[in-house]
Amino acid sequence: MFTGIIEEKGRIEQITEGSKSCRLKIGADKIFDDLKLGDSVAVNGVCLTVSELTPPSFTADVMPETLRRTGLGTLKKGSTVNLERAMQLGGRFGGHIVTGHIDGTGTVVKLVREDNAVLVTITAEDAIMQYIVEKGSIALDGISLTVASVKNDSFTVSIIPHTAKETTLLERSTGDKINIECDIIGKYVKQFNSKEKSGLTMDFLRENGF
Repeated sequence: MFTGIIEEKGRIEQITEGSKSCRLKIGADKIFDDLKLGDSVAVNGVCLTVSELTPPSFTADVMPETLRRTGLGTLKKGSTVNLERAMQLGGRFGGHIVTGHIDGTGTVVKLVREDNAVLVTITAEDAIMQYIVEKGSIALDGISLTVASVKNDSFTVSIIPHTAKETTLLERSTGDKINIECDIIGKYVKQFNSKEKSGLTMDFLRENGF
């Protein structure tokens, strides 16, 4: 589990492509203090497992389903990526609950400066939009953000200077894909509201930590 508070920006050093999969070698600076082989790292919000650890870089395998579901397939050598290690029990929880399991991708359609902030508007499919609410939480490329406004097929987030500096979000251009993970609590609530169909109960939520 992650919090959506990006620890640093890494860089893609090498991409080894399989027939439908790939391996990413990622360079970094800050995340190696207690990183171990087999640990989880969110790369642009995607939970990946460290399969090789060779500081100042690590390698992770990306399976076909992950390439289909996310925007990792658009990365190139030299691309910058958001990195976050899995959260530690008892640590400060500054963002929101982020699982690293991407719901799908959206498309950046507009970036507009508003004083010290930048408004970023993203379109997404109905399957994603149904979970997005104004002032709710959302993770974009692994970044914990608050939804500023919502329309039928798009939503807008507001990026403060610190987020702009510490993450890759404003390196995006119109037309770029971005990984989206909707708020897990919102998804459970929606499922609970249709519990007659899904069989989801309050006991199930309690048993699973919610």
